[in-house]
Amino acid sequence: MSWIQSNLENALNTWNGKLTEIYELVVTHPMDFKGGSIWKVIMNINGAMQAIGLALLVLFFVIGVMKTCGSLTEVKKPEHALRLFIRFAIAKIVVTHGIEIMNAILSIGYGITMQVMTKTSLLNSPTSLPGSIVDAINNLGFFEQIPLWAVTLLGSLFITVLSFILILTVYGRFFKIYMYMALSPIPLSSFAGQPSDQIGKSFIKSFAGVCLEGAVIILSCVIFSVFASSGPSVDTGAEAVTMVWKYVGELIFNMLVLVGTVRMSDRIVKEMMGL
Repeated sequence: MSWIQSNLENALNTWNGKLTEIYELVVTHPMDFKGGSIWKVIMNINGAMQAIGLALLVLFFVIGVMKTCGSLTEVKKPEHALRLFIRFAIAKIVVTHGIEIMNAILSIGYGITMQVMTKTSLLNSPTSLPGSIVDAINNLGFFEQIPLWAVTLLGSLFITVLSFILILTVYGRFFKIYMYMALSPIPLSSFAGQPSDQIGKSFIKSFAGVCLEGAVIILSCVIFSVFASSGPSVDTGAEAVTMVWKYVGELIFNMLVLVGTVRMSDRIVKEMMGL
């Protein structure tokens, strides 16, 4: 095996490995990630944030009463007082049991992602060098391979960098779930006041969008797998350098499309769902 072939195959193995890691990461519940050690820390932070959330609950409630009631007489009306009491009670339940609500939303997102994964058999289609490319490289002499070294070196570098950008984006989405879980009592406390409840609604919508990003990421990988299974076109009539350059260029273009789609998964969800 020549250095050129080995270099390209190592880059493709890195890419395939990162895709496999993405499939495993997207369907892994935060509770099970790294043995659950991170989840325990997040739950401890969430418990500490509940005390702050309950304090803010009273603050948002008082501000809401001051802005929605014209005078103290309105507060004394039974129907108005009952409505304020119900709002405060519901907001307190949301703050104290917010983690259960968040887990329910997260489970729906994971259920959608799992349905997407079970309906396709393309997730295990690794990207590999076509036989015509391998034959063209092996048929070249030592001096004829020199121009290909720069081509394969640049191509391998691009593929490796794109693979790490891809996995970092998915990890970023995964860590956002932890952040939402840890700090949830603070924005959820805003439901206590009518003028401030938009904060809580925006928080819930944003978290739901993050959960649905997993399905968009898997769909993007499925589309890329179709590209990978058919493979970029290979001009067997061209010189070896031109053949490899065109193949690597088209392959990198397909990878750029996947990386771009995954990085814009949050924007896609917002545009699709209006979140």
